[in-house]
Amino acid sequence: MISQIEKLLERVEKPARYTGNEMNTDVKPIGDAEISFAFCFPDTYEVAMSHLGMKILYHIINALPYAVCERVCMPWSDMLEAMKAEGVPLFSLESRTALNRFDIVGFTLQYEMSYTNILEMLSVGGVPVKAAERGDADPIVVAGGPCASNPEPLHAFIDAFMMGDGEEVIVEVVDLLNDCKKKALPRAERLRLLAGIEGVYVPSLYRAAYNADGTLQSFEPTDPAAPVTVKKRFVRDMDTAAFPDTIPVPYTQIVHDRIMLEIMRGCTRGCRFCQAGMLYRPVRERSLEKLMEMAEKLVGSTGYEEISLSSLSSGDYSCLSALCEQLMEKLSPKRVSISLPSLRIDSVVKDSLAQTQKVKKTSLTFAPEAGTQRLRDVINKGVTQADLLAKLKDAFEGGWNSVKLYFMMGLPTETKEDLEGIAQLAKEAVQTYYSVPKGQRAKGLRVTCSASVFVPKPFTPFQWCAQDTMEAVKRKQMELRGLLSAVRGVTFHWHEPSVSFMEACFAVGDRRMADVLYRAWELGCKLDGWNEHFHFSLWLQAFADCGIDPAFYANRKRDLEELLPWDFIDIGVTKRYLKLEYARALEAQTTRDCRLGCNGCGIERIKGLCKLCE
Repeated sequence: MISQIEKLLERVEKPARYTGNEMNTDVKPIGDAEISFAFCFPDTYEVAMSHLGMKILYHIINALPYAVCERVCMPWSDMLEAMKAEGVPLFSLESRTALNRFDIVGFTLQYEMSYTNILEMLSVGGVPVKAAERGDADPIVVAGGPCASNPEPLHAFIDAFMMGDGEEVIVEVVDLLNDCKKKALPRAERLRLLAGIEGVYVPSLYRAAYNADGTLQSFEPTDPAAPVTVKKRFVRDMDTAAFPDTIPVPYTQIVHDRIMLEIMRGCTRGCRFCQAGMLYRPVRERSLEKLMEMAEKLVGSTGYEEISLSSLSSGDYSCLSALCEQLMEKLSPKRVSISLPSLRIDSVVKDSLAQTQKVKKTSLTFAPEAGTQRLRDVINKGVTQADLLAKLKDAFEGGWNSVKLYFMMGLPTETKEDLEGIAQLAKEAVQTYYSVPKGQRAKGLRVTCSASVFVPKPFTPFQWCAQDTMEAVKRKQMELRGLLSAVRGVTFHWHEPSVSFMEACFAVGDRRMADVLYRAWELGCKLDGWNEHFHFSLWLQAFADCGIDPAFYANRKRDLEELLPWDFIDIGVTKRYLKLEYARALEAQTTRDCRLGCNGCGIERIKGLCKLCE
């Protein structure tokens, strides 16, 4: 098969996506391993190789002496067509082993619009797409990641889901399946044993029933091996959590072509639209000493010239200034720059920014999210317009001239004044730049405003809310485009409403969405996260063929007492707390940052996990 693959590489646009053999690739003889794991990223190589979680789990599994982990990415359309024409199955990057020859096939679920890619990868890899059609000789297909917080739209295709932090549970899953392989246990028994691992959900062991109005009537296990409640897994100590000191360095440019240093996990702010802020609670920081050790090793092993300090809100890291200072002291002689993504407007980062930009100035990104203080209070953003303008002035005085502002439209309770507020804030950002004396500011102001569409997400206070209809979204986008076109120096980016509509359907969907997904894939849907491959008409046909109204999922407000498809999962944050936050949102009442005192979100029930709750 290797010779066939080499011939295919001569015919495709970017062969480096499929060659493998990058520097630091962890190649172990797959034939010598007791058990093999294919880590599948359901998007292209450039996106996959930018994902930190993939690198962490790849490192962890390959560190097991009896296991091997190899990477598999979604091929681009030209490679897919060539593989199908020549009868070449989807293969791993390391040994070019066909997907169906692995013992375990694992997917990371980062984005709802990658779901058709999962079906395509299984099919092209020779693995039966539907879990019910797999036999004892087929791989066990597992999945994890943030989208696993509502696994139901994928229940028909994934054998087992892992909930929460993956560093520990992935080892337990591999260990168990290795033992099952040695004992030659049948598939059904392997799945029953998997359900016994904390944090693992096996959908075939549960049954859902529906009311006449389409809402969920009941959801319950059908086997004693399956728990009524699936509890997510937590990594308690980030200093002892596994983290690679070498990572594969691609031959081709990828989306985030740099070292990603995870400085902390979790966020204390409590933005009510933000799923990650709820899923990754509580905040767990890495120590300054550990981060310095990790950074030096990664720079030495990769040769990268940029480090991104990664977290949900990097400006909240308690030792940020000291970390930036020490990193620059150690690494600036090597011309290594530091970037700070995920900055909050009210974070105290002026000194840290000054440190990080000694080698190279990068664009600054802030997320006001809403155009008025009322709506920022509704979503519990906890910042003011004065905060933003003060931080922008600091940046402009410090020599920055490129700023990105992220907003969201269609948020619950949004009014016309809130939309107009976005344009007003952008205008004041420009005025702030020109308020800095000409000789003190950098030339060529660039302000980019991006407005995404609100998507209701599970385990957030807004999980009961409806998304705006596509017609309403389009109208708002045109209004905002007109308002911003009058502001000099501002570029406006917006999201395609039909894509956001589909995201909502899958984000809050139930098991019936699996039928829609399968039908859409049959009709040819794949690579839906890429505009040139997204065909909304095919999705509408899939809904029609399945007799399902997509508005039932995307545009319907849910009753607070309704049984939700993900209610059987315990992520730590309780439904009682989410209801309380939803009520506060409707009154535009804010909730304090967890660092100022425990708000009783539910994490405090888990003893010894959250230092802020103690």
